[in-house]
Amino acid sequence: MSDVSNEFVRIAGLCARISDGGMDKEILRGVDLEIPAGEVHAIMGPNGSGKSTLSYVLAGREDYEVTEGTATFKGQDLLALEPEARAALGLFLAFQAPVELPGVNNANFLRTAVNAVRRARGQDELDAVAFLKAVRQETRHLSIADDMLKRNVNVGFSGGEKKRNEVLQMRMLQPSFAILDETDSGLDIDALRIVAEGVNSLRAPDFSALVITHHQRLLDYIVPDRIHVMARGRIIHSGGPELAKQLEAQGYARFLAEAA
Repeated sequence: MSDVSNEFVRIAGLCARISDGGMDKEILRGVDLEIPAGEVHAIMGPNGSGKSTLSYVLAGREDYEVTEGTATFKGQDLLALEPEARAALGLFLAFQAPVELPGVNNANFLRTAVNAVRRARGQDELDAVAFLKAVRQETRHLSIADDMLKRNVNVGFSGGEKKRNEVLQMRMLQPSFAILDETDSGLDIDALRIVAEGVNSLRAPDFSALVITHHQRLLDYIVPDRIHVMARGRIIHSGGPELAKQLEAQGYARFLAEAA
């Protein structure tokens, strides 16, 4: 158990289900996880183990029902907050498959989101000039072409462009807890490096992240403080950064057998 004064994200006994074809399907079966302030943790595990479900539940996706357990962030009951309140508190979710929003201009969408969060935090909103200055600085950092801001959100974007756009949103919103749900999926090595650099640039004593991935290669760029193995809806093993290479070489069989 971590020192309460250092708790940043604390999940205890979290259980959740989703309706599937008219039947309730339990996915999370008692997740226990603590992420101290300033740390980056990674979750790896087989398909169907509940990794993405955990990210959706923490972000407040409405089609998942929490049946038991708690999740706190900065000492607040995360599960009692609406999704927009969680974002204002500092939570950000980068989706595995970012959705397309036809008819919604990328720059307008991003400015609206940034100013909504700034209002909720008691900060001054950015006018058009200040926003464009800030966002263009970030697009250069992420090697994003300026014309992406003029396009509709993710419409016609390549896989790499969608993921870079997610990281652009993250850097503009300045969250204190970022969840990256398989952000490396579909990225070539150059895009992977740029995305990882965007995440690493946010690392600070008051920033934490949860990186969900199937592949060790992302963790060569975003080196986590801790790695957790998730299976059957719960965390079954935890270790240091070296655990990623062990899993890459040996798979999950031993840990699954131990947790059976």
